[in-house]
Amino acid sequence: MLARLDSASLRGLDAEAVDVEVDLSCGLPTWSMVGLPEAAVREARDRVRAALLNSNFEFPLRHITVNLAPADRRKDGSHFDLPVAVGLLLASGQLRLDGRYSADKSLPFMLGELALDGRLNPIVGALPMALFARQQGFVTLILPSANAAEAAAVEGLEVLAADHLLEVTAYLSGSGTLETVRHTEQEDAAVSMAPDMADIRGQ
Repeated sequence: MLARLDSASLRGLDAEAVDVEVDLSCGLPTWSMVGLPEAAVREARDRVRAALLNSNFEFPLRHITVNLAPADRRKDGSHFDLPVAVGLLLASGQLRLDGRYSADKSLPFMLGELALDGRLNPIVGALPMALFARQQGFVTLILPSANAAEAAAVEGLEVLAADHLLEVTAYLSGSGTLETVRHTEQEDAAVSMAPDMADIRGQ
């Protein structure tokens, strides 16, 4: 079975679209990740496997192919862990989506690095990828709680904070909720009080 989710990869300060495709097929239990993944992306195999098992899911004993498209651009970062894990659960039938998500395109945009026990660790580049998600027409973004305030600065995007893979799967299946994080005026004030590099003279 095939599952497909939307993600992004950073190139400098700009984000580029990445399709995360997870396919399970018959054959010897193996894991193959293609699409020019860098070291942090390739290491997702061990993080995802441990996170699924420690969250009381099964790691599929099938031939697993993870494709990060387009295949001609290098992918870097640990934020692919969450969409890969969700893709595995969807492809193996362990996760059944709530009626809100009848089509792949309606799935929320997801980012997150997985700890071995299933916790979501903070990622790098949450703000530019949140901007990209809004530009691509997504209305909901799920990411680690540590990055939620940063991403909430993007207007027109519902930012949902999660601390664990189980919270994400419960939300997607309709059996749980996630906290919506909103940008506050206090955060704007803190930014306005910070020094401005444009004020420096003589350097």
